[in-house]
Amino acid sequence: MQDKKEKGRRNVRWLRHANSLNSLKGISPMNFPADVKYTKDHEWIRISGDTGIVGITDYAQGELGDVVFLELPAVGKMVKQHESFGTIEAVKAVSDLYAPVSGSVVEVNADVAATPEVVNKDPYGKGWLVKVKLSNPAEAASLLDAAGYKALIGK
Repeated sequence: MQDKKEKGRRNVRWLRHANSLNSLKGISPMNFPADVKYTKDHEWIRISGDTGIVGITDYAQGELGDVVFLELPAVGKMVKQHESFGTIEAVKAVSDLYAPVSGSVVEVNADVAATPEVVNKDPYGKGWLVKVKLSNPAEAASLLDAAGYKALIGK
């Protein structure tokens, strides 16, 4: 029993040490905000009333690497849940962006179009991609919560 307790203490010390090293390097532990819903395609949506802010997850930006270009829809474009609404280009790959819900694009983040690296630095904040007026709010019920998304990616 003593062995298990000591091993647990070592693991906690190691985790604290790793997190402190990551913060020194400017790398933060992966972030899973509880106030957003997630797709299996690694997009997120933060819903307020009948509007949702959409972006890619911290996990997705980490897997893609440095984001260098975004192709986003124009304001007024209708998007459909689980269908592509644009692309994201990174050093490692180009990937489609998929709408977490159906609706009309009411705003596009001009900052990420001009400086796409913001998506890597702040994927749940300044790195958001589009705002969508939801046409079917009930679709959000099919999305994952933070715990479900963590399970999906094995974290």
